[in-house]
Amino acid sequence: MTQFVDLAPPPARAEGAGRRPGPRGPVFVWANVVVLGWLTVAVGLLAAHQLLGLPGWVALHALLLGAATNAIVIWSEHFVVTLCRVPGPPPRRLALGLTALNLFVVTTIVGVTIDITALAGVGGTGVAAIAAVHTVHLLRLRKASLPGRFGYLIGFYAAASAALVAVAVLGAGLAIGAADWYARLWAAHVHLALLGWIGLSVLGTLFTLWPTTTGTRITAGGLKAARRALPTLTAGLLLAVGGMLTANVWVTVAGLACYAAGTVLVIVPLRPAGRISGPAAWMLAAATGWVAIAVLLDATRLVLAGSVDALPEIVGTVMPVLAVGFTAQVLVGALTQLLPVVLGRGPAEHKAVAGILARGWQLRTVAANVAVPLVAAGLPEPLPRIGWALAGLSAATFVTLALRVAVPVARRGALDLEPGPQPPRGTTTGVLAGLIVVVVATALATSGRNSPAPTTVSGAEHTVEVTLGGMRILPGTIDVPAGSRLVLRVTNQDAMVHDLRLDTGEHTPRLARGETALLDVGPVSGDRQAWCDVAGHRAAGMKLSIRVQGGHQHTPATPDSENGTAAVPGLDLAADPSPGWVPRDATLAPSTGTVHRIELRVGERDVEVAPGRRERRWTFGGTTPGPTLRGKVGDRFEITLVNDTAMGHGIDFHAGALAPDGPMRTLAPGERLVYRFTAQRAGAWLYHCSTMPMSQHIANGMYGAVIIDPPGLPAVDREYVLVGSQLYLGDPGSDSQVAKIRAGQPDGWMFNGTAAQYDHAPLVARTRERVRIWVVNAGPGDTTSFHVVGAQFDTLYKEGGWLLRPTDTAGGAQALDLAPAQGGFVELTFPEPGHYPFVDHDMRHAENGAHGSITVTEHP
Repeated sequence: MTQFVDLAPPPARAEGAGRRPGPRGPVFVWANVVVLGWLTVAVGLLAAHQLLGLPGWVALHALLLGAATNAIVIWSEHFVVTLCRVPGPPPRRLALGLTALNLFVVTTIVGVTIDITALAGVGGTGVAAIAAVHTVHLLRLRKASLPGRFGYLIGFYAAASAALVAVAVLGAGLAIGAADWYARLWAAHVHLALLGWIGLSVLGTLFTLWPTTTGTRITAGGLKAARRALPTLTAGLLLAVGGMLTANVWVTVAGLACYAAGTVLVIVPLRPAGRISGPAAWMLAAATGWVAIAVLLDATRLVLAGSVDALPEIVGTVMPVLAVGFTAQVLVGALTQLLPVVLGRGPAEHKAVAGILARGWQLRTVAANVAVPLVAAGLPEPLPRIGWALAGLSAATFVTLALRVAVPVARRGALDLEPGPQPPRGTTTGVLAGLIVVVVATALATSGRNSPAPTTVSGAEHTVEVTLGGMRILPGTIDVPAGSRLVLRVTNQDAMVHDLRLDTGEHTPRLARGETALLDVGPVSGDRQAWCDVAGHRAAGMKLSIRVQGGHQHTPATPDSENGTAAVPGLDLAADPSPGWVPRDATLAPSTGTVHRIELRVGERDVEVAPGRRERRWTFGGTTPGPTLRGKVGDRFEITLVNDTAMGHGIDFHAGALAPDGPMRTLAPGERLVYRFTAQRAGAWLYHCSTMPMSQHIANGMYGAVIIDPPGLPAVDREYVLVGSQLYLGDPGSDSQVAKIRAGQPDGWMFNGTAAQYDHAPLVARTRERVRIWVVNAGPGDTTSFHVVGAQFDTLYKEGGWLLRPTDTAGGAQALDLAPAQGGFVELTFPEPGHYPFVDHDMRHAENGAHGSITVTEHP
């Protein structure tokens, strides 16, 4: 069975009598004008959000929550009322509902943008409530509709509305503060919005809109496929979101694969028998192709990553595809087909409106689709900038054309198509082509802004582009005439969070990757300095000099006073430990089980770095060094890293061999990551923070040991583990501390995070007991020469190799030498009771903290 579908609303009165006096006509027209208005806002924010100091997602929400949501609400109801032959709601109620929806959307966007949680909560709750009402309304219509035929439409729209409720709930959770669940909720929020709310609405509509667009018939096979596609798509979406929320990568991949299968069920019966023509058909076809590509890309990258912790990065790539290639394009394509139905009174006006909306469509379609890989593929600048400009120009051109015909109809009830000179054929295409050429040329001309060469500006007021990345600020020097007012537009291009602080205290907020903020330096009369204020980044080279031409020289504050730190007093190893101090237990427990799971929370706390000396340190699991992990060859390790600090951190396990790209990435504050590896080789391995500058992160406590037993390792009476490291006093990341780290001039050396701690809490053993001591050198610099005074080693194992075994009767060993990041163990027995000092036999190290004692008592 085949049939044509008429999507036109009830007919207007006769030509010349104005639009139908009932409220439904004006409400419907104004609702579409609102959609165009949101598209205008989205394009405007896309172009100006950096200038306004707004995050890029504001423009995205104007598109998705503003334009797309309004379009879906008004057109889904229209399709249901028209095709299912059910009475529509009173126009007044429709107008009130749309007004409330837009007020809540604005409230949500404003609340999140200016960081007022209550406002964002009210807006999100309102959107959820309206979505819930819309869902119930659609389900009630389903009961009143004719059986079969187009009843599937209500199912698609009701499922999509339910997804919007979930989107709003998750969005409210993100606004309130999701803490450990942020990455999971964010990934679920994005997928429910793009694949649920928008995806289900669009894919369901395609079964009727596509035949109308191509002038073909709706076949019985198409209707049958529609009924099969909805459960497949819905199941896929639920599985995918469930997998994200439970951090199960395979459930997530299975869900995405199921959703992709549902998309295929939609596409196959709608495949054109011949060549498609017209703007709407091409745009809808391209948009559907992009949603399929996005879902497959999503699933493939997730499989390769092997962890849902990679979702934030994956979503960062997939979201532009779904926003630009799918949502924006399908919205423009659908409006190109549907607006003539709404705005035109009769075939003549219908044709006139369609002609206006089709102007330049070939170039607009090419620009929109060329833009997708440019904005999503992670290409270097200026290509992403060109991509966003192409997408914006394509959408802006359509909005301009659509508003030209929609606004007169909304205001006067008639088209403003006065007879007169018509623009020459191809005018819109020519203007758009010219704009594209100008945009591309401008982007290419300004692409050299990352050059490290000093930038010179002149005149009374200047805005200078400043980029943060690679632990550098570019340009490094800015020259300005004395008295100039200087504004810095600061963009972070790095994966790590950065900011920019002036020597007078003004600063930008902490900027995530891709975010931009303005920093008003004000009138400049003397030299100024600026730097990234994240701990350690300034000392690592993130500095900016502002040089004044013709002004007096500004005397900068001393480095430490700028960071608010005073001179650091030296060590007093003779002091007593602080009251309540508890030494680090060096005992190493045997390995148990074959799967080792542990949660390491990154934090900052005051720790005892030397007797009586407590200082702030960055920690894994609340201690420095972090917890020692132990297993055997073949064991599986699963470490959940949670960044509870305000700066970026990562982790690098030397005991695992894997591509570092994802597992060793820097986690932003609040993010978490599951790091999995299988121990393939025995050894005493180091783990440490993987965020640059690593020397500072290691020096401030972010290290630990993983012990993988060699096969056949015999049991001994006692086992200890000692992690040696340098000690740099001072505030983490302060100039004075970083200068010492870079110069390799530590204030001391220590075992297990506290200098000389085992002088105050000696290790213990008994005569004739066999003692194994594992040693790992965390550095970040210097070698270690581990030695026990008064004892000899009959066993020495270093870096995966046995250098000496008890059966080797030719000789013994006196020291275990380890370069930074090396590890091993020694075994020994003590001949008689006594106190046996152990030291790093580089005596500079031993005399400055790398020292302890073993108290040996008589074996009973």
